[in-house]
Amino acid sequence: MKITFLGTGTSQGIPVIGSSHPVCLSTNPKDKRLRVSVLISWKDYNYVIDCGPDFRQQMLTNKVTRLDGILFTHEHSDHTAGIDDIRPFFFRQGDIPVYAHEDVIRSLKRRFDYIFAGENRYPGAPALEVNLIQNNIPFKIGDIQAIPIEAFHNRLRIYGFRIGDFAYLTDVKTISDEEIHKIKGVKVLSINALRIEPHHSHLNLEEALEVIERIKPRMAYLSHISHYMGFHDEVEERLPKNVHLAYDNLVVSV
Repeated sequence: MKITFLGTGTSQGIPVIGSSHPVCLSTNPKDKRLRVSVLISWKDYNYVIDCGPDFRQQMLTNKVTRLDGILFTHEHSDHTAGIDDIRPFFFRQGDIPVYAHEDVIRSLKRRFDYIFAGENRYPGAPALEVNLIQNNIPFKIGDIQAIPIEAFHNRLRIYGFRIGDFAYLTDVKTISDEEIHKIKGVKVLSINALRIEPHHSHLNLEEALEVIERIKPRMAYLSHISHYMGFHDEVEERLPKNVHLAYDNLVVSV
């Protein structure tokens, strides 16, 4: 299984529009971050987790020609706003499977009503095959199983996913021991770490490292990173040996 980090930034991305923060002015490519998403590939399957406003650019950069489905963590725009750009895949393949809990689908129906209009769907709009998912009920993607992992983004319920020996958590602030148990000992973990200072709805670096210690993966990659985290190379030097800052277009094998 191959994991491609399509984007590793927070909701504004890095650089932030109009910002003069030193990280936003950095010339290091690893300090430039699109909105967060990963591509999971094995055999002939390609699935993405989340589909944000940079989706088109991410697909072109990574030369993705087939999309077998999208797993949504939650409904915020930096994770869903690129849904219209699945059209080229729809034109070639037909309805695109999406997997999300009902709150996410309800939000998408409000914001992208022209996609969900059934027979009255706007001509040229993509069509979806909607698969509702629930906590504690694994579901199949391709020929393998995906396990939802429930966590909370402040008070908003979100889902992470365990897919084989890879687990993906983003926008987490709190997660129960019961949910941690589902992903203990995975080989590779991706988890959000927004910045050094505490935040009301995201893990900061210290909190993310504490969750990593609870899960004990072989390797962990920090994502959903803001410019307030600091320069990529400087932060990387201070991390434990099995923890790394992810960066855009990083590829990891599991």
